[in-house]
Amino acid sequence: MTSKTTSLEAKIADIPRQNICDGSTKMTRLDQLSEDMGIDLWMKRDDEAGPSFGGNKSRQLEYYFGAAVAQNADTILITGAVQSNFVRLAAAIANRFQMQAIVQLEERVKDPDELYRCSGNVLLNQLLGAEILYYPDGEDEEGADAVLYDRADALRRQGKNPYVIPLSGNKPPLGALGYFQCAKEIMEQSSQAFDHVVVGTGSGATHLGLTAGMKYYCPSAQVTGSCVRRPKGEQQQRLSHLANQFNKLVDQPEYLTDRDFNVWDGAFMPGYGKLSDKAAAALIKMARTEGYILDPVYTAKSFAAVPGLLEEGFIKKGSRVLFVHTGGLGAFFSYQNELIAFLSRDNMKP
Repeated sequence: MTSKTTSLEAKIADIPRQNICDGSTKMTRLDQLSEDMGIDLWMKRDDEAGPSFGGNKSRQLEYYFGAAVAQNADTILITGAVQSNFVRLAAAIANRFQMQAIVQLEERVKDPDELYRCSGNVLLNQLLGAEILYYPDGEDEEGADAVLYDRADALRRQGKNPYVIPLSGNKPPLGALGYFQCAKEIMEQSSQAFDHVVVGTGSGATHLGLTAGMKYYCPSAQVTGSCVRRPKGEQQQRLSHLANQFNKLVDQPEYLTDRDFNVWDGAFMPGYGKLSDKAAAALIKMARTEGYILDPVYTAKSFAAVPGLLEEGFIKKGSRVLFVHTGGLGAFFSYQNELIAFLSRDNMKP
């Protein structure tokens, strides 16, 4: 390992961070699925990371709250989908740090049912005491962020000290640092290297951070992101942009390149927040084989990549594979009508 590469770890260690995850999350072998698929399949339990149903955003928020605490913020502003886990976790963690949370919910899902708008993370945001705003267009990241920056300016005029957690890819991807650290944690927990790591890819920070971290701590592993927000081509463009931002953040211009990223979108359609046949099959298989619950928006689509990549021959029989369970269970029951419809279909019955 060169001194230049070693400086990457030192550079990240200097960036402010607050403890939110309360220790390492478990890594467990999925014995039945390993036998069924002919691989050595493990699961990283990041559904247990952090408060209020947990999830991967807890690791990202360690760095955003690190920055917020460093500037003595008293208010957190964040934007995301109506059922955003990121938003819900930010509201929960703001309470830990005695900050007010202002959360903005964006319309990303076409024609949702009533449960989507009042159950799951929406209900949890209300329970957590967050102020809730609404934004009409879930694909306008710049516009959604701009509303929050305008609100932050108004709060400053009132004597407040707000901190905005940005959504768009034009700010330093602090959240990715949480998954650089997760890669270190994974390899500290594992007695062997992995051939493949599979995770969801939406905003891109988790996928980006894991790719950066596994490149550093386990370079033999191929990290694949399964699309949950946008199709493969668009997601690759986003990751390319974020990689440049990450390289600037850690002061290593050539560390991440486009060649480091693998993206799969075989379970993405019919789009964000809508359950695909492959995702439903993956969700049901996990529940009925191992007893673990996935969520319809993120982890069902990301786990669907494991059998999908096996079928395509990208993952070979006998490979050692890690699936990162990123949580999302706060939103689960807001999708109960859609899940009931899938479960009632003949091919989904036991």
